[in-house]
Amino acid sequence: MPNRRTFLKSAAACAPAAAMLRTPAQNPAKTIAPLPATLPADRWPAEFDVAPGIINLENGYWGLMPVRTANLYAEKTAYVNRFNSIWGRGVLPGDNSAADFRAGRAAIASMVGVAYEECALTRSGTEGLQTLIVQYKNLKPGDTVICCDLDYDTTLSAMDYLGDHRGAKVVRFNMPEPATEANVLQAYEDTLKANPGTKMMLVTQVSHRTGLISPVKKIVAMARARGVDCIVDIAHGVGCLDFKIPDLDCDFAAWSVHKWTMAPLGTGALYIRRNRIADIDIHYDNHEIPPDDITARVPPGVTNFAATLTLPGAVQFYNATGGKVREDHLRMLRDRWVHAVKDLPNVDILVPDNPANYCAITSFRLKGMYTVADALKVQHRLFDKYKIHTVFRKGVAKGPVIRVTPSLYNTVADMDALATALQVEHGMLL
Repeated sequence: MPNRRTFLKSAAACAPAAAMLRTPAQNPAKTIAPLPATLPADRWPAEFDVAPGIINLENGYWGLMPVRTANLYAEKTAYVNRFNSIWGRGVLPGDNSAADFRAGRAAIASMVGVAYEECALTRSGTEGLQTLIVQYKNLKPGDTVICCDLDYDTTLSAMDYLGDHRGAKVVRFNMPEPATEANVLQAYEDTLKANPGTKMMLVTQVSHRTGLISPVKKIVAMARARGVDCIVDIAHGVGCLDFKIPDLDCDFAAWSVHKWTMAPLGTGALYIRRNRIADIDIHYDNHEIPPDDITARVPPGVTNFAATLTLPGAVQFYNATGGKVREDHLRMLRDRWVHAVKDLPNVDILVPDNPANYCAITSFRLKGMYTVADALKVQHRLFDKYKIHTVFRKGVAKGPVIRVTPSLYNTVADMDALATALQVEHGMLL
C-alpha cells in the first residue's frame, strides 16, 4: 500500500493536482452564455428558472438563484461530493480548500465594502445576528437593551435571552404607524431618553414585516452620542439597496447572503468593526482560533462547503446587475402596484411614500384585517383565485399585514396582476 508521500508523488506525476480536482462531474449542468460585465434589467427575467403558472411575490424568504448561479452550485456540490476529504483536508498539492473558503469570504467582504478581517461567514442572517446579540460583552445585570416590534423574530428572541439569562432590562417599543423618517427618529430618541441605562440597541435597516427602511446612520449616531452600541440587521438591505456597510457607520451588523445576493441557502455573514472585535465574545470559549480573529465568534462546525464555493459567482452576478440599477428597478416594480392601489378606500400601505424609506418590500393591510385568520384569508384569496403568492406577517403592533416582495425576475405585468386583484378584492373582509 503506498504511503501518503508516494501517493502525492504519483498524483503530481500523472496530472496537475488542481486540474485533476477541477475535472467536471459526469453530468455537468447545461451551460449558458458567459456573464457580461453589465447585464441590463430587461434581460434579468431570462436569467431565472421560475415555476410556471404562479406569480411569486414572496421573495423575502430567500432569493431565487439565477440559473448560472444554480449551475455553479450544482457543479460545486458535485465537486465537493466527488473529492470529499481529499479536497477538504488539502491532500493534493495545488489545491487548497482553505483558499477556496477565503475566496468566498473575500467576495462577500468586498461586496459590502469592508476589510476581510472584519467579515465572517455564517449559516444565515439569524446566526450572525444572534451571535452579535448574545455574545455582546458590554452588559451587566440591570443594563437596558432596546428593540422594536418591526425587528426580526429571532433577533427579538435573542434580545429576550439577554433579559432571561444575563439580567438585562429589555425595552421593546412600537414603531409609529404610519411611519415617516421624522417620527421613526423621534421614536428612537424618545426611547433612548426614557432609558438612560441603555447599553445596546437593535436596529433594523429594512423591516421584514412591512418593508420600512429606517435611517440607520442617523439612529446609530444618535445612540453613539449616548454611549449606546447598535447591532444592525441588514438582512434585507445587502443586495437590494445600493450601499456599503461604512455608509451606515455602524460597529456591528449581520445579514443573510441567501436573500438578495441570491446565493445558495445556508449562507450569511456578520461584520464587526476591526477595533470592536473584542467586544463580541468568542463562541463557547473556542480557543482553536486566535481570540483576535473575528471567526472565533462564529459557531464552528461543518458548513455547506459547496455554498461557500459558490459565493464568488453570486457576487459576480450582483456586480453585473449593478447595485444602483438593481435598487431602482426593484423600487419601480414596487411603485407599479402600490401607486395603482394606494387610494383604494380599504387598502392601507404600511410604508411612507418617501423612496428613501422603501424599496422592494412593501406590506399592506385591508380594512377589517385584524387577526392572523383574516390575513390568511387575503393571502389564500390572492393565491387560489389569482395564482399570486404573497405572505402574511404577524408581529406588527397594529395587526398582521400582507407582504409583497418582487425580485429581479418579476415583471411589470406581474405587478399589474396584483394591482388588478386588489382592485377587485379590497373590500373582501367587510
